[in-house]
Amino acid sequence: MKKLIASVAALVVALGAAYAQDLAAVTEIYNAGAEAVSAGDKASALSSFEKALEMATALGEEGEEVVTNCKNIIPNLVLSMAKDLVKESKFDEAIAKLGDAAAVAEKYASEEVLEEAKELIPQVKMSKAGNLLNAKEYDAAAAAYKEVLDADPANGAAALRLGVALNGAGKLAEAKAAFETAAANGQEATANKQLGNIYLKEAAAALKAKKYADAVAAAVKVNDYTENAQAWQIAGQASQLASKNNDAIKYFEKYLEASPNASNAGAIAYTVGALYQQAKNNAKAKEYYTKAASDPKYGAEAKKMLDALK
Repeated sequence: MKKLIASVAALVVALGAAYAQDLAAVTEIYNAGAEAVSAGDKASALSSFEKALEMATALGEEGEEVVTNCKNIIPNLVLSMAKDLVKESKFDEAIAKLGDAAAVAEKYASEEVLEEAKELIPQVKMSKAGNLLNAKEYDAAAAAYKEVLDADPANGAAALRLGVALNGAGKLAEAKAAFETAAANGQEATANKQLGNIYLKEAAAALKAKKYADAVAAAVKVNDYTENAQAWQIAGQASQLASKNNDAIKYFEKYLEASPNASNAGAIAYTVGALYQQAKNNAKAKEYYTKAASDPKYGAEAKKMLDALK
């Protein structure tokens, strides 16, 4: 019996020594991780902490302190590695690493890291898209902004920049839809200006192509979004060329109201006077000829017409 008791006691002492040795090994690996962090080698540090966590978990109560420390450190370390990738503009790798940070944070109940990682992912996606847009890689930028919007359809800033990317890629119908989304989500002023610019270009192109009805429609649409005198001028010119003089008068008058001091105001006023004269509205013809009387190019002719209408 004494021999048996002595054997059991020896076994207990041996097991205690083994646990002590294991804990010392775990501590050594843990400390190696801390040293790697200080040296800026985060990848090696992460490997050390993950190994220390695995070994400490196997020790049970003996390794509880190391387990707790590792579970606190690892999510923050992965998040820090993701941020380093962002600084290096390695956006795809950063997004993947932020996903890793979120997963490990959720696993180890690190709510602060989990929240920050989730917040950073769309921000990094926006940065990636912005870099592509600045590089005029419009199709790639559009795809990146669409990814942001898929996750957050109410992101007005992403919708606005998506519109810019699509416009740059020549996808005007899609660009218009994106700007409409942006306008509905806090970006109304800027989005409407962009929409106005698109329709203005369409109006000018239609006028040049002698598609007068299209030119008028696009020009009128411009002013649905933003006041633009040039659009009224295009509408007036297109209407006049289409022999729709009443419409031409209406749009030219809107142009003069919007831009009374324009360099061509005298020329437009003379044109309106002539159109009113053709319509046998001499009172209005006189009114606009009078406005054109001081114009250096058309003034003399306007005065002749005023004398003829007396």
